[in-house]
Amino acid sequence: MSTELLAPLDLAFWHLETDAHPMHLGALAVFDPAPGAGPRELLELLGARAAAMPRLRMRVRDVLLPVGGAAWFTDKDFDVHRHVKRILLTGGDFMAQATRLAGELMEQPLERGLPPWQMYLLDSAGDGPFAVLVKLHHALADGMRAVAIGAGIFDQIASAGAAPGAVRRRTPVPPRSWLPGPYQAAGMALDRLGDVGRALGVGASVVRASRLDLRGSTALTARSSGTRRLATAELDADTVQRVRRTEGGTSNDVLLAVVAGALRRWMLERGEALPGADPRALVPVSRRRPGGAATGNRLSAYLLGLPVGEPDARERLRLVRTGMNRNKAAGPLRGAGAVAVLADQLPALAHRFGAPLAGNAARMLFDVLVTSVPLPRSALSLGGCPLRAVYPMAPLARGQSLAVALSTYAGRVQVGLVADGKALPDLDRLASAVHEELRELHALLPTVPAPA
Repeated sequence: MSTELLAPLDLAFWHLETDAHPMHLGALAVFDPAPGAGPRELLELLGARAAAMPRLRMRVRDVLLPVGGAAWFTDKDFDVHRHVKRILLTGGDFMAQATRLAGELMEQPLERGLPPWQMYLLDSAGDGPFAVLVKLHHALADGMRAVAIGAGIFDQIASAGAAPGAVRRRTPVPPRSWLPGPYQAAGMALDRLGDVGRALGVGASVVRASRLDLRGSTALTARSSGTRRLATAELDADTVQRVRRTEGGTSNDVLLAVVAGALRRWMLERGEALPGADPRALVPVSRRRPGGAATGNRLSAYLLGLPVGEPDARERLRLVRTGMNRNKAAGPLRGAGAVAVLADQLPALAHRFGAPLAGNAARMLFDVLVTSVPLPRSALSLGGCPLRAVYPMAPLARGQSLAVALSTYAGRVQVGLVADGKALPDLDRLASAVHEELRELHALLPTVPAPA
């Protein structure tokens, strides 16, 4: 793997980035200590495992063809020490310090002349917990692939990849001309016509869903300051499942309703008037097929109105479930939220010159990103140190102040809230409201005992 063109959607993420709007994903993984695993050993282990992943040795360079395009090239001067670093935290509460520092590090764009990723080992002088902050550019992978890449640092995944049975033999491919034959050309033309038709359909949906009047903006759509803050919350996964079994729908419906209720609580507590129209969430949907391409972004999304104006928690859940059922009936390739599908049909030159316009238009389509990131179900560790929690972090769209990411591990739903630091200085209060909302929703359910 020495050269590979960026797919259109990857190219879009690459060109959407500005200094104030870095387009990287992140995760803060928190570990409990284990005997014999000191900072030096852990740093060396992180570096060795990251360097063993071919994808993390790739950097982006412009190409002549297609015009406006770019490609992944193996970095011949790759040095893992440029990417894996240690930061010593001193004094105070470790998690509070690690969370604050993670937000500050998420402000900083990745250096574009290097493979676009970073890992930081955050530890203190004692024998307490430590954390690893992972930053991966969105052009490198979507949420699912980011998890797969990041998981390569864990003992269980790294040892499985090193096993002799894990080596796959390539099936010989007969040589062929780079010029397509007449039947291939006809098939390619038909496929392209289908792509154009699908793009036109999605484009029409996006235009219909766009809002030209943005006077009803809230703190969620404040002017960007370029600063970042991280706040975290944890929810009991069994409680989420009990609500789902009683009310129907999916676990994701329950979590979306919890986010809506938490936003309502937070807005009312800070004295902010509830918006006349429900804020709209962009809910990413993976289009990745089992056994499909292992790299790049394969995304669509749903648009969902978060019913913050509804005072009843169970009714909010019903409204979310109804809205998501409507989205699923339309499918991830047809609704207005499928803007990523539209981006995947545009030529490279359109992304290079249209990125500023597309970035500014995000606010016309949605107010907040809410994404769920799947994690392995098995217990994980790094150098024998058990993984305690993983808080995912999503990038902020231009003109927006909050992105919400959720993941489930070890019976807990970990919530990562990334916000513009100046627009949402009370982000910790929103994190508390997330926990309070699930507790209230659970307490309202009939015939279900309250959690201990």
